[in-house]
Amino acid sequence: MIAAAWQIARKDLRQELRSKESLNAALSLTVVLLILFSFAFDPAAEDSKQWSGGLLWLVYSFAGALIVNRSFARELMNDCLEALRASPVPSSALFLGKAVACFLILMGVELTALPAFCIFYDVSLLGAPLMFIATLALTTWAVTVLGTMFSALTVNLHMRELMLPVLVYPMLIPPLVAAIELTRGVITGEPASEIWFRLLIGFDIIFTALAVALAEVVLTD
Repeated sequence: MIAAAWQIARKDLRQELRSKESLNAALSLTVVLLILFSFAFDPAAEDSKQWSGGLLWLVYSFAGALIVNRSFARELMNDCLEALRASPVPSSALFLGKAVACFLILMGVELTALPAFCIFYDVSLLGAPLMFIATLALTTWAVTVLGTMFSALTVNLHMRELMLPVLVYPMLIPPLVAAIELTRGVITGEPASEIWFRLLIGFDIIFTALAVALAEVVLTD
């Protein structure tokens, strides 16, 4: 299953690198929102380090919705999705491959936009870089694993671009709150409670297992 999932992920990555459709849109949106928020909120304020992490994850969640929305939608052309369903690839491998591709694309967007965040909001993430990278990876996986599952559920809907955020964002509240608290700790230098880190790990494990177990049902008309 792992080999099949990696083949699906490679296919999606090659396709995205050729078109750069989701990549350019997500990166542009991320940078524009970071710039606009820097004018709407005063980065020089004394309490800016308390809320800047929240703005960062708000922007990242918007970028994630753009990327996962195209995960299954790009397969609708020429009935490619039906061909994938009819192939010997297990549904769980198809789902994992899509999720991994979205994860890598979103991580690329986040890391590329991160210097802009540090410059516009005058913050440093060097106090605890490993904690921030771990938080970034775990939260990004939470966004992509849930987003990919709901992308498969809404792929045949006419208003999938609107339905996907409505379904995904409420369920992302726990990991996003955890990420905001952990990022605030990194920025301010005040260690956040480790319960937030455990919440992220538990969320990823539970929802990855559920998504893989329900992949056959989700990908069936």
